[in-house]
Amino acid sequence: MLTLLPRILAILYIAFISLFALDVFGEGHGVFGTMFALFMHLIPSFILIVCLVLAWKKPVIGGAIFVVMGIVFTFFFRTYREISVFLMISLPLLVVGALFFIDGMIPKKA
Repeated sequence: MLTLLPRILAILYIAFISLFALDVFGEGHGVFGTMFALFMHLIPSFILIVCLVLAWKKPVIGGAIFVVMGIVFTFFFRTYREISVFLMISLPLLVVGALFFIDGMIPKKA
């Protein structure tokens, strides 16, 4: 169960973050402008997908990366200004990172 929990939470979090990119469709850009804006808005999701793939193979390293990403998101997106934003954006990354780290530290049965 502990092996699946951080992976599922990370996938759900990436899906949640990706929802914020959908606001580009209401901005009235052309087709190529909208595609470019969508790509730009999805960059954090792409980075998190790479982190998840890495964490899937190496949970301890991935856990550390997710914790670092939580810290980066806290300062880059300034989630420290509002507790509700911190709880939605930064804290899940810190929790997922801790869960990956714990999963990697538990010895696996042969």
